[in-house]
Amino acid sequence: MIYLDNAATTRVRPEVIRAMVGAMEEGFGNPSSQHGPGRAARALVDRARRQVSGLLGVAEDRVLFTSCGTEAINWVIEGVRRASPNGHIVTSTIEHHAVLHAVERAVEQGMTATYVSPDATGRIHPEAVREAIGKDTCLVSIMMANNEIGTLEPIEEIARVCRDSGVLLHVDAVQAAGHVPIRAQEWGVDMMSISGHKFGAPKGTGALYVREGVVLPPLIVGGGQEKNQRSGTENVPGIVGMGMAAELAMQELPDEMARIEGLRRRLIAGMSQVKGVTFNGNEVYHLPGVVSMTFRGIESESLLLLLDMQGFAVSSGSACSAGAGEPSHVLASIGLDSISARGTLRISIGRENTMEDIEALLAVLPGMAERLFALSPLVRGNQ
Repeated sequence: MIYLDNAATTRVRPEVIRAMVGAMEEGFGNPSSQHGPGRAARALVDRARRQVSGLLGVAEDRVLFTSCGTEAINWVIEGVRRASPNGHIVTSTIEHHAVLHAVERAVEQGMTATYVSPDATGRIHPEAVREAIGKDTCLVSIMMANNEIGTLEPIEEIARVCRDSGVLLHVDAVQAAGHVPIRAQEWGVDMMSISGHKFGAPKGTGALYVREGVVLPPLIVGGGQEKNQRSGTENVPGIVGMGMAAELAMQELPDEMARIEGLRRRLIAGMSQVKGVTFNGNEVYHLPGVVSMTFRGIESESLLLLLDMQGFAVSSGSACSAGAGEPSHVLASIGLDSISARGTLRISIGRENTMEDIEALLAVLPGMAERLFALSPLVRGNQ
């Protein structure tokens, strides 16, 4: 199987597995305990915090571990709602459902929200955010990289707008962390959420950066772990795994970005030869490994099944919404009609992929597409 769905999840790295096994064997103690095994576990957690803070470009004492990116996102939005129950949130129409559904719940409980639309390439313009901010705005939440089309957002400029307006900025960096450089503290981001399984760590690991001076009420109360911000005995092996994955991603980032971008460009060049294929996203500001392509008149599910039978794992969009039966809200927001949206594939290239993988895909996908185009009533009717 050639795995090309790395935006959905990544394989846990061998180095990460070894670190986790070591943590289970040697760091089995409770990090809150004062004896030797407890101190050993605490040291492992502290080291992982330093590793994750390095990936995000923030002070290590401002990183809080969570169970996933979704928990971190919900913590931010619910925390702000509790602090400003009648406040106003600005977000975008292309956010992950973890943000959109959390904002919907906040609105049901008394807040108001404005949804900023992107341009046709998926970019959220800072001036549009500025125009959406009002006197009651207490939070702006904008993703750093879109999970379906790979577009990177101008976070540093949006952060400047939020600072000028005295409004907190939360950035969902789940798709970006480990794949592009992040300097959250330097950019002026107030809060940032990430998920470990997107960059070689196990599922069930995440983190939230909270800038010094920002106070979020805890969602989970109990024993006071994570600086009294998130109670519950720490998942030491998972945290260790995410720390190791973060350190490896930082070390490899420049070379891997260039290598994966080369694979992306080869894939686009090859598929550009297929009549009827168009590409979504921004050609300048994008994740290195995400390619969103539309085969108008073909159901992407047909391509997915055929590719799966040939040993390729790809996606029709976000794994979190697969099977929902509705066209992608992201693709609709950038102007695709429902027919085009239903004919869109997302291919996401990762560190394990090679040029041989891309050439193998190009050996079968164009032919599949051309055969399905020939069978499509919509395509035949336009010829």
